[in-house]
Amino acid sequence: MLRLPKLPRPSSSRGLVWKLCWWIARLFIWFVVLSLGLVLLYRFVPVPVTASMIMDPNGFSKDWQPLSRIDRSMVAAVIAGEDGKFCTHNGFDTAAMQKAFERNQRGGRIRGGSTISQQTAKNVFLWQGGGYFRKGLEAWFTVLIEHLWGKRRIMEVYLNVAETGVGTYGVEAGAQRYYRHSAARLTTVEAARIAAALPNPKKREVVDPGGFTRRHGNAIAAGSRAVQGSDLDSCVYD
Repeated sequence: MLRLPKLPRPSSSRGLVWKLCWWIARLFIWFVVLSLGLVLLYRFVPVPVTASMIMDPNGFSKDWQPLSRIDRSMVAAVIAGEDGKFCTHNGFDTAAMQKAFERNQRGGRIRGGSTISQQTAKNVFLWQGGGYFRKGLEAWFTVLIEHLWGKRRIMEVYLNVAETGVGTYGVEAGAQRYYRHSAARLTTVEAARIAAALPNPKKREVVDPGGFTRRHGNAIAAGSRAVQGSDLDSCVYD
């Protein structure tokens, strides 16, 4: 007599799906709780270390400083060089992202359209490199810090965790390395040269730069004066 294989009971199948959904929901809830907890913690506590620092083969040097001990010219320089709409966007500059996408479609050097908020989210909570998954996490943390930190705290954290040279993180460590004085005494030109190196700090020279980096630094210095003159950094100091 031919015996057909037994089919799984519908109730058993539904139970397996329910358990899977339950575990996915639990993981999601834990992720939301932990990410909220970290963001709230770092609203008040200096970020002790980041994935980029830990994974840097050159080691890392850093020296956290409150924004009150970082010259205003440094804030103006990164706004001029990295994110001119920092005080007006909600964490994302869709126009810049669209332009970057169109340039990248034409080939050549890959350009990004990330805001300072997005870079801060990536630097503090995630890792370097691309991929849609990491980009999705970056967007999530960007929304959180925009709502829970505010612009002043975002700028303060960014200036303390951004890579400013080989094994060097934060503008205080960068100022000490390049100019032998604190970030509280940075001149407009000094701040502009640090900002000019930020997109590629391992390769761009800060002291006596040449070629593109020098021209870019001069443009940032002029732009930073315009930022301060037009109060484009007002969200950081109001």
